Amino acid sequence: MSRIKKLRYASILFAVTPVLLTGCMVGPKYARPSAPQPPEFKEAAGWQPAQPQDAALRGDWWAIYGDADLNAYEKQVEAANQNLKVAADNYAQAHAAVQGVRSNLFPFLGAGAGATRSRFSYNRATYFKGVPDQYNDFSLPLSVSWEPDFWGRVRHMVVQAKANAQASAAVLQTVRLSLQAQLATDYFQLRGLDAQEQILNQTVSVLQRSLDLTEDRYHGGLNSELDVAQARTLLETTQAEAQDVGVARAQYEHAIAVLMGEPPSSLSIPPRVVNTLPPAIPAGLPSQLLERRPDIAVAERTMAAANEQIGLARSAYYPTFTLTGVGGFESAHPGNWFTGPSSFWSTGLSASDMLVDWGQRHSLNVQAQSAYDATVATYRQTVLSAYQEVEDNLAALRILQGEASTQQQAVEAARRQEQIAQSRYTNGLDNYLNVTTAQNIELANEMTATQIWTRRMTASVLLLEALGGGWNASQLPKF
Repeated sequence: MSRIKKLRYASILFAVTPVLLTGCMVGPKYARPSAPQPPEFKEAAGWQPAQPQDAALRGDWWAIYGDADLNAYEKQVEAANQNLKVAADNYAQAHAAVQGVRSNLFPFLGAGAGATRSRFSYNRATYFKGVPDQYNDFSLPLSVSWEPDFWGRVRHMVVQAKANAQASAAVLQTVRLSLQAQLATDYFQLRGLDAQEQILNQTVSVLQRSLDLTEDRYHGGLNSELDVAQARTLLETTQAEAQDVGVARAQYEHAIAVLMGEPPSSLSIPPRVVNTLPPAIPAGLPSQLLERRPDIAVAERTMAAANEQIGLARSAYYPTFTLTGVGGFESAHPGNWFTGPSSFWSTGLSASDMLVDWGQRHSLNVQAQSAYDATVATYRQTVLSAYQEVEDNLAALRILQGEASTQQQAVEAARRQEQIAQSRYTNGLDNYLNVTTAQNIELANEMTATQIWTRRMTASVLLLEALGGGWNASQLPKF
């Protein structure tokens, strides 16, 4: 082939390559479907907004509570939690898969080298006398193969792999946020039990003094043995309650250790009563929630990946083309291996298509479309559930705030009742039954107040989780 012809073929190939690379891309273009979107959160009415208004949630959302112990524990979740490591490794796999799929857009090149020595049979049918019966063969072949992406099959696969990797990244953030929220919830449950244990221990001290007083009065002939039995029963019942708190507290402590990636035996959290109140949390607008929730991002990216599967199914209706080429050097003597006469080459183009598949491709298209429709429904349901979680916890915080105020009044009234009953009993105006009744009422109200505090703190954590913990869809990886 003359040099001019070679240059002409090269220029034609150079001009055609972009067309082969781009081709036409069959299948629907992805657009995020609509989802229900209220103009505002109904339950936000009456809930205190964040001050200042631009105090948006950011990375370390738990720092809003200002608790040094909680901050330290949360940092260890990121560093050592095993479930989080699993999600991180899954994302690493999905990220690597993008490059693996993208490689199909380009030609595959191969090379080899071989050296053989052969001997012919003298008795073979094609043997000619005088022809050498032994010879060497040295070869250096190079090969190239390429399947042009005419119909966008590979490009659909690449876009799908990117969407799957982004979904995996959002799953990683969902797991991270869930673990962080679980630790914060367990932590405030534990601190709520610390407060309950303190109340019970203080009550035991008061009841012990009451028992001592009742026994003194009994020995002085001022009380009956029944009064002593009542005082002792109430004291021992309260002691048992204080001991029982330790069971639940130990379980929360163990759960926190596991969340931090440590064996339960290695963590000991000293008791401490926390007086923190739920912080002001910027709820924002419902429309912002679509970009702030990682689980919504998972559903949306899964939906995008399913849309690409429709394009893949449709591309199966079209023929596939494959370009191949082989060339290199072959010689019986190494000395003239790389000379012109030793070169060889061949090129080829092949095409294939399925003529009759008995409905297989149609079935795959129906499956792909149905799978996509299912992801759309899942996405919309995820959005609705996200709105519900925010509304639930906004309502819980608003209602519990009022309940806490009312309960505090009940605690103060119960304390006053117990003081009056104790005074009347000491002065001989009432029997001890009124004292035990008043003490039971006071203890129950103080325990209820502590439980309400725990519920308020838990609701605030769940609201922060429901709002995405400061995450944003813009943090999804770009490819």
